[in-house]
Amino acid sequence: MLKAAPTGGGLAHSLRSRHVSMIAIGGMIGAGLFVNTSVMIQGAGPLVLLSYLLAGLMVFLVMRMLGEMAIDCPDAGSFVGHVRRGLGHRAAFVTGWSYWLFWVVVASVEAKAAGMVAGPMLGVPPLGVALGLTAVMTGVNMGSVRGYGEFEFWFSLMKITAIGVFTVIAGLALFGVIGPPLHGGLAHLWDQGGFMPHGFSASLSLLPAILFTFAGAEIATVAAAETDDPGRNIVQAIRTVVIRVMLFYMASLGVILCLVPWNQVQPGHSPFLEVLHRIGIPGAEGAMTLVVLVAIASCLNSTLYVTSRILFEMAAHGDAPGWLVRTGPSGAPRRAISTGALVASVLTVVASTFPGEVFGFLLNASGAVILFDYLMVVFAQISLRRQMKRAGRHPAFPMLLFPYLSWLTVAAILLVMVTMMLTPDTRVQIELGSVTLALILVLGLATSRRGGRPTL
Repeated sequence: MLKAAPTGGGLAHSLRSRHVSMIAIGGMIGAGLFVNTSVMIQGAGPLVLLSYLLAGLMVFLVMRMLGEMAIDCPDAGSFVGHVRRGLGHRAAFVTGWSYWLFWVVVASVEAKAAGMVAGPMLGVPPLGVALGLTAVMTGVNMGSVRGYGEFEFWFSLMKITAIGVFTVIAGLALFGVIGPPLHGGLAHLWDQGGFMPHGFSASLSLLPAILFTFAGAEIATVAAAETDDPGRNIVQAIRTVVIRVMLFYMASLGVILCLVPWNQVQPGHSPFLEVLHRIGIPGAEGAMTLVVLVAIASCLNSTLYVTSRILFEMAAHGDAPGWLVRTGPSGAPRRAISTGALVASVLTVVASTFPGEVFGFLLNASGAVILFDYLMVVFAQISLRRQMKRAGRHPAFPMLLFPYLSWLTVAAILLVMVTMMLTPDTRVQIELGSVTLALILVLGLATSRRGGRPTL
């Protein structure tokens, strides 16, 4: 396991398998499911179900590869550690810093969303709510690791329960058991311009945004490092997390599309709330607002967690300033937590002050790097499997249909990148993302030549 410097303790190993799974779910289910799915539905129509299925399968395959590597070397740390084993120090440097940047930007996005949702209700400026929630979640992370795990477990459980209750209520309304006659049914999936009203290419064009939504499953490999049995807990999370989240998304979106014609879904307006209004559920808006806030708080909590652990791990390997390799009495890397929270808070202020200029640039610069990170995971798995073969060893948890599915995943990720390049709205993400990765690589080269650590 990664250990801290002698002057600080090591990471605590007090998380349990149930915490690992819920922490990953916490990072995958944020405000995007409850609000941004309206944009996805308008972009592809009922074909959006296929988009979510394809994105979920891609993430599942990446997670399956992580499982093989984690069982083979459970002490490697997060997935960045496996990239280091398979592709070398330089690849790990770029992967780690780009991944950290991605999640810091996500943290500011979630904080900003919290301000927009709760600010008007509380009569408080949205920026105040955003910074206040970030401070609260930072405090949760500063405490014991077990306390953080319990917090995330119950918040994620609340999200899952809310999705399940919604799906049951909507399903009962679909079959006419409750609520007024809604004239819904499976026919809504094809009677408003067909199942593919904008063509199959619309499904591919949505994959980057949906993959952005699904990002977070790999947090399981980070959290498992703080358990007593990392390998077993990672495998258990891999077998359940992605499939669970896919079922939540697919089931809830399926009943929405059956109850509300896709062309009547308003972009930016929660389709969940629209369904509850049509059914006539009293207090639906207040309940949905509470659910969205819980989802945002949970996602922000997981985001601050993963940024701190990645930064701690990189510092332990000389890829970040050495003073970050310190933990508090509870085993939490408080300096790494504070650094991520501070940067996220600054970006939140920027998001509120210059939403269309500077913050838009940051979103585009980090949006595509998660695809690069997943690509590095796949290449690391292929490289490590070859090393195992040369050594005459066999993986205990082998990737399915290796090497075919591994290379198919590479092709799928590259296809998404090409699609983004050919789509005017997403081309800038590839262009700025490439610049971001190049700058990180230059920083890594400059640091290695000096023989020192990066400075913040």
